[in-house]
Amino acid sequence: MKKQTKVIKIQSERTHNRENSTPLYLTSSFCYEDAAQGKDLFDGTLEGNIYSRFSNPTVQEFVDKICVLEELEDGVATGTGMAAVFACFGAHLSAGDHLVSSKALFGSSHQIITQILVKWGISYTYVDASAPESEWEAAIQENTKMIYLETPSNPGLEIVDLEMIGRLAKKHDLIYCIDNCFATPVLQVPSQFGANLVLHSATKFMDGQGRVLGGVVVGTKELIEKVRFFTRQTGPALSPFNAWVLSKSLETLHLRMERHCSNALALATALEKVEGVKQVNYPFLDSFKQKDLAKKQMSAGGALVTFELEGGFERVVRFTKLLTIPSLTSNLGDSRTTITNPFTTTHSKVPTEDKYALGIYEGSMRVSVGLEDIDDLIQDFTQAILGSK
Repeated sequence: MKKQTKVIKIQSERTHNRENSTPLYLTSSFCYEDAAQGKDLFDGTLEGNIYSRFSNPTVQEFVDKICVLEELEDGVATGTGMAAVFACFGAHLSAGDHLVSSKALFGSSHQIITQILVKWGISYTYVDASAPESEWEAAIQENTKMIYLETPSNPGLEIVDLEMIGRLAKKHDLIYCIDNCFATPVLQVPSQFGANLVLHSATKFMDGQGRVLGGVVVGTKELIEKVRFFTRQTGPALSPFNAWVLSKSLETLHLRMERHCSNALALATALEKVEGVKQVNYPFLDSFKQKDLAKKQMSAGGALVTFELEGGFERVVRFTKLLTIPSLTSNLGDSRTTITNPFTTTHSKVPTEDKYALGIYEGSMRVSVGLEDIDDLIQDFTQAILGSK
């Protein structure tokens, strides 16, 4: 069976009630038949559920689906995407270790690396996403333990060469960790390029309708075992209800991503022709500087479009007041088109000079293109841009 079929078919074992749709195990704990069974469950002699902080059938169903999509062996679900990021770091990095990361990161990931990990004696080196292999390799030190990156990045949509990084990670025996949130496993499968840990904010496209929070990490059994220990002790558990929503949403992920991508490409193409737009970034645009690399490792360009408005933040305010279709919110991956100004929202805590270095300016806009009629979206964006002069 192909992945889309497996994602629909995978579900918790059918109960005596003979249900067709998977049940929701909304319980904090699970019972033992007797004290001996409890002992066996806790010492690992017997596999089974004990407590929903670290095991639950509904949550496991969601994880199993992501393992299939990302072509990896095992996984752990978390309460949010940032909990998944932190779990990867916390499980595998120790005082004295060094991390190599792409410079283009989500604001909170940047804060963890630069403000939290350093307090624990974990150092880091940032590398430009488009840097050549020699520059990436020069950043690797004797104590480097992990390479971490987002591709496409948030919000600049910079692309990192996954095959090249996989080659370096294997050569230097490094943990190769990818945030695959923007592309989703529908468009890009990092394990095919050597990644052995892949994480997601499931809040985004995996939910697809802006309803619940969630995160997930999948990888090799050896690496996930350490993540599982970390999350079991520290408790960033995904709620069974959220897992149930996410698991059901995965059944339509392939269909939704097709529409997201076709709408995004059409909107990006239209925006390039609108007066007052300085720069449009979209991985599959002919004008995108990394288009060839994007097409090499992605099957489509994704749902995210970024552009810069002339006139700075004052024009951004006027522009957003004129929009009638998009939701003004920092979330993304919704069936509704969403838009935000990353300079003042998602990356507001990043120093200004660093934002400029990443191509994030006062007039920058990040659009998560939804499932609406594309003609309506193009018309709405065009009138709001022209009207905001």
